[in-house]
Amino acid sequence: MLIFFISCNKQEGCTSNEAMNFNVEAEKDDGSCIYAYDIAQGMWNINPDCEELDVPGIGAISLNDQLPDSINVQGSGGNQLFIDIQGTPITATIENNGEINVNSQSVSIDFGLGLPFPIIIDGNGQIYSYNSGTMNLNYSVQIPLIGAQQTSCVISIYR
Repeated sequence: MLIFFISCNKQEGCTSNEAMNFNVEAEKDDGSCIYAYDIAQGMWNINPDCEELDVPGIGAISLNDQLPDSINVQGSGGNQLFIDIQGTPITATIENNGEINVNSQSVSIDFGLGLPFPIIIDGNGQIYSYNSGTMNLNYSVQIPLIGAQQTSCVISIYR
């Protein structure tokens, strides 16, 4: 006597290829899909680890002391993000896998000297989960009579 067992159970998981946790083997969507664009938005606490900006005639300026305790990330559709750093909006894009790209852009930031400077900022980052991620930002500032200054920051973000 020969007995065959056939299972009709389909493997469950996230079936959306736009989700961070897409499961290529899932045949039935279980509602567990996590979208990077959605979880990136909101308030994030930050822990910056920045190189000091050494300005001749002024001395070292620590960006760790100049950056806020938190940032607000808002979406504008189409995987476009606005990262608000102390009222300075930085634009970015986020990929389905959580990778963040900050294209080179000019913004104005006060490094604690009471005078905002135009700077070029760019970088990248990664959202790992709803509660954690990282940003790598590069700053380049042209200071009158002093010249170009550059520094970078690795910023842990968490909720």
